[in-house]
Amino acid sequence: MTATSSLIGELRSCIAEESARIARDFASAGDGAAAVAQRTRLIEDILKRLWRELVSAEEPGPRGFTLVATGGFGRAWLFPYSDIDLLFLYADRSGEQTYKESIRRFSQELWDLKLKLSPASRTLSECDRFDPNNTEFTISLLDCRYLAGDRQLFARLHDKLIPKLVTRESKPLLQGLAEMTRARHGKFGQTVFHLEPNLKETPGGLRDYNVACWLAQISAMGKLGDWSDASSLRAPVRKQLDAALEFLMAARCFLHFRYGRDDNSLSWEAQDEAAARGIGVADAAELTAADWMRIYFGHARAVQRTVTQLLEEIPEAWSLLRRQVQGWKSRTSSPDFSVVDGLIFLQQSSSLQDSEMLLRLFHFMAHHGLRLSATTEHRIAQALPALAVAPPRGAELWLYLQETLLQPHAAEALRAMHSLRLLTLLLPELKPIDSLVVRDFYHRFTVDEHSILAIECLHKLNQSQSEWDERYAELLGELEDPELLYLALLLHDTGKGMPGGNHVETSLEIAGRCLDRLDVESGERATVLYLIGSHLEMSAQLRRDIFNPETVAAFAEKIGTPERLKMLCLLTYADIKAVNPEALTPWKAENIWQLYIGAANYLNRSADQRVHGDLGDEKLARLRSLAPLTGLKFKDFVEGFPQRYLLVHSAEEVMRHMAMAEEFGHDPVRVDLRRGRHWYELTLVTKDRPSLFATLTGVLAAWGMNIVKANAFSNQAGIVVDTLFFTDRFRTLELNMSEWQRFTHSVTGVLAGSVDLDRMLGDRQRSEKHARVKVVVESRIDFDSECSSSSTLLQVIAQDRPRLLHRISSCLSQQRCNIEIALIDTEGQMAIDTFYLTSEGRKLTAELQHAVEKNLLKELKGLELGG
Repeated sequence: MTATSSLIGELRSCIAEESARIARDFASAGDGAAAVAQRTRLIEDILKRLWRELVSAEEPGPRGFTLVATGGFGRAWLFPYSDIDLLFLYADRSGEQTYKESIRRFSQELWDLKLKLSPASRTLSECDRFDPNNTEFTISLLDCRYLAGDRQLFARLHDKLIPKLVTRESKPLLQGLAEMTRARHGKFGQTVFHLEPNLKETPGGLRDYNVACWLAQISAMGKLGDWSDASSLRAPVRKQLDAALEFLMAARCFLHFRYGRDDNSLSWEAQDEAAARGIGVADAAELTAADWMRIYFGHARAVQRTVTQLLEEIPEAWSLLRRQVQGWKSRTSSPDFSVVDGLIFLQQSSSLQDSEMLLRLFHFMAHHGLRLSATTEHRIAQALPALAVAPPRGAELWLYLQETLLQPHAAEALRAMHSLRLLTLLLPELKPIDSLVVRDFYHRFTVDEHSILAIECLHKLNQSQSEWDERYAELLGELEDPELLYLALLLHDTGKGMPGGNHVETSLEIAGRCLDRLDVESGERATVLYLIGSHLEMSAQLRRDIFNPETVAAFAEKIGTPERLKMLCLLTYADIKAVNPEALTPWKAENIWQLYIGAANYLNRSADQRVHGDLGDEKLARLRSLAPLTGLKFKDFVEGFPQRYLLVHSAEEVMRHMAMAEEFGHDPVRVDLRRGRHWYELTLVTKDRPSLFATLTGVLAAWGMNIVKANAFSNQAGIVVDTLFFTDRFRTLELNMSEWQRFTHSVTGVLAGSVDLDRMLGDRQRSEKHARVKVVVESRIDFDSECSSSSTLLQVIAQDRPRLLHRISSCLSQQRCNIEIALIDTEGQMAIDTFYLTSEGRKLTAELQHAVEKNLLKELKGLELGG
């Protein structure tokens, strides 16, 4: 039996017409639940008609074979472009063979109708077997729903088998679901506060809503053994979840219709449109994207909090670590608080009428790393209205706040306070950055989450095994008043929530009002305000030659004291690390530390001195010990290199460079390519020549490589040592070892003139699609002739794009500028490239600076236009 072409044509027209009607209805009313219900009914009708045509014309039939909706389809949640989850259920293996061909045709016709199936086939006995490696299948059965076929077979599955299976396997089911949930949350940094969240998968999204329902259902079914409505979700929680579901359904339908596919990412453009249309918000006044995202985050918070509470309250869902430590945590009870299964309960339910008790509660939480029970959270919510009338302030509040900030789990306590709306009640200065999305394509989290995450980064230093983290942890332990650093981190970006171009100045004004309310002592106040006002200072210095004594001296004098230097170093480390998981590269961590050491030495009156080949420097002594027989050659090689060369390269690397230079007789261009943990390192040793650096960056651009750092040095004899660190955007070198040799040969070939670089670049440009610019970066050119005694500093800020460094360095070469040092940095889609330049051995004249600026801006404009 095959479906007639007329039926398929009819079904195709029905899908097109009904889908268009559903889309129109949604565009008009914005009712996500209605759109989901309508599409579910549409697909059900299509499936049933095909079933009667291809499988069984009898109703209900055939015997021993059933079509079951599972997963989202089983919940009757079929979003506009969702997959259709189906289970072909057989009474036994014989039925599977009997209907194999019918199901193949049935599935093929659905695919031909452009419907995305996610099918599974099982016998009844197979459904009764729990596979710990496929927890998802058993979970999907919780939402099973009859569609067609043998009703009695479905009843055996739904009414008998599933309750028995869940009762028997409730513990591993809960453990498996909890592990999957924690792993997914880990991929998103355990936070709902992403700038462009995924409505389905991000913590607090639709997946978490389902997890909350599944956890409650499995827990109840495991105890009662049937489908009784014994959900552990209390009425207030259910009300919050229902409101969140209504919003998330509307938002996901909007995204599906907008993208024309199953894409659940809330891009910035989607946020703008959702706000303009008031998606998910009934009778809303005109909303900005920031307003709309705050509504989203409010719902996501409620969903995540419910899931987290269930994971904590259901013992079977505990993590292995939680099960190991819950015993000793239960012994941490105090006269005010009791701890049961790692959750904090109040000894007296009425005690939160005292604001001091509330502050002690979160200090207790921050100290022990415990979570609040759902009952305690409910008590806090009840106490907030009275607390809002006369909130604590002054020295009392500052006393408890600083003690809480010092505790090892301070960030967890701050998040709990924030989620319960207590943090902004105590510190109203944080309200403007509550759930605030700032669009710079560099930060991954909202402003408030970034600030709390920065505090968490410092508290986690002592747990890290990283060599760099251990150094920063030691520095943190040396601070006299670390609570001032934590408070500065909490307030340092508050100005981003207010209009104006300079968020640092605004943050200072807001922090000043906060410190006044807390009655912070004048000396402590000065320190906090200094840190906030200078929190970008160290990052800015990283775009200078941090091994130049003049740069270090100017920076150190601006900081003033060793204690402030330590605090600013730690603040910079935490601020960068909390931007996104990739922001603090090992290179940046090392440079922050090197700048700290240089400034600390200066403040201790032992500033670095310039290194010469015949001095008794420690590294030079180490180098001479490695090359005792080449003393004169060694002195000639290092003579004339800038001090930075010996500071950024290890003794072994310097010896390798010298050995490469000694091979000039065989090959005037020596190339060494190595793969590191985070990037590739290309070292070139050759004789200096015009446009050398520009040519080298051009070769890498032609290969599609992304340059992340570069060092360019030359000695007195005209030997150049250029080192470029790059990532392989297309994994060319990673996947093809034979390409390593071709890559290095192309470098030497271009420099020797036997390979046409312009042709290589042209081929690359024709093969690449231009990436969409999400954040427009305005080009800016800055010169500084005072920061170095021998060079003019040029800083170029521009839109990051392929071949940018090559075009900049080529332009500089055309202006007869020699690049002494190149410092490459990227923040999201903003490139920040710094060059130390000379021309004919001297600093750039004012006339030449003007010419360079004019030509660079012209070059960058051409790049903007796709030239």
